[in-house]
Amino acid sequence: MRVLGLDLGDRRIGIALSDETGTVAQGRGVYERRGLEEDLAYLVRLAREEGVARIVVGLPLNMDGSEGEQAAKVRAFAQALAERTGLPVEFLDERLTTVEADRVLREAGLRERRKRKVRDKLAAVLILQAWLDARQGG
Repeated sequence: MRVLGLDLGDRRIGIALSDETGTVAQGRGVYERRGLEEDLAYLVRLAREEGVARIVVGLPLNMDGSEGEQAAKVRAFAQALAERTGLPVEFLDERLTTVEADRVLREAGLRERRKRKVRDKLAAVLILQAWLDARQGG
């Protein structure tokens, strides 16, 4: 079962896919947002082409665990995506994924300009891998 992992931002969407066994998350890229309809169409097409059975979306909670404006935007987009794809969509708390992605990229010695290009993809990988690990009890 392949799973699609998404890190939704206002300008970009980080994308990750699991392997066929649903064990390992791999970065698929970063999609530059173009508007709701185009964004949904792209993700629907990607899900079909890759044989995705489920979608996991990072939910940006506030540090106290409450949901703010950005979480509401993510929930609305995820609902529209679920309706378009007919696939189940689950959420994973992503509070620290961008911080973790930044740490990994800093340790890798990437320059700031290069970091911006891979940060969203890496955040999507971290979201999806955490979800896959939790499903397997690891």
